[in-house]
Amino acid sequence: MQQNDSRMSDGVNLLISILVRYPEIGTIKYDANNNTIKFTFMLSGIVSEPDFAKAKRMVLDSIAAYHLLEGTRAEVNAVSLSACVDVTVLTILRDVASLSKGEITLVIALLRDNCNDRLIADENDAMQEEDLLVQEEVIDSMLENVKRQKNANGLIGIREDGRVLVFNQ
Repeated sequence: MQQNDSRMSDGVNLLISILVRYPEIGTIKYDANNNTIKFTFMLSGIVSEPDFAKAKRMVLDSIAAYHLLEGTRAEVNAVSLSACVDVTVLTILRDVASLSKGEITLVIALLRDNCNDRLIADENDAMQEEDLLVQEEVIDSMLENVKRQKNANGLIGIREDGRVLVFNQ
């Protein structure tokens, strides 16, 4: 029972740290059964089909290039888009086994550079540089722990009124 609590704690800490470090991520979902993580980003307005195709290709090509340089291979790598009223939801699905903090940072940087005027993010002004570095260290550590352990439960992390909340699925 205690080992299961430790695995759950690692997963919860991972989701919290990612959401705190990267305010551009709206929600994050860990699927224990498929060992995948789904990142959801919100873009203001409706993204046209050609713009989405361009963004999707950029993200997929960048992740592939990152893994080529790292000498690894992404098993699950998908990007999807859905529209909801005046917001476009961009979803990136990745396998946990090949995911790294560096890759998450790369994807965030790409979205900032290419969608910055539309990318909806929580204000993160209170975070000091050393706090961000601590969060990055926690992400590295917890991601490695989650990779080594088989988690029994799925988790979902969301933002609500400037807070980060994590729930069991």
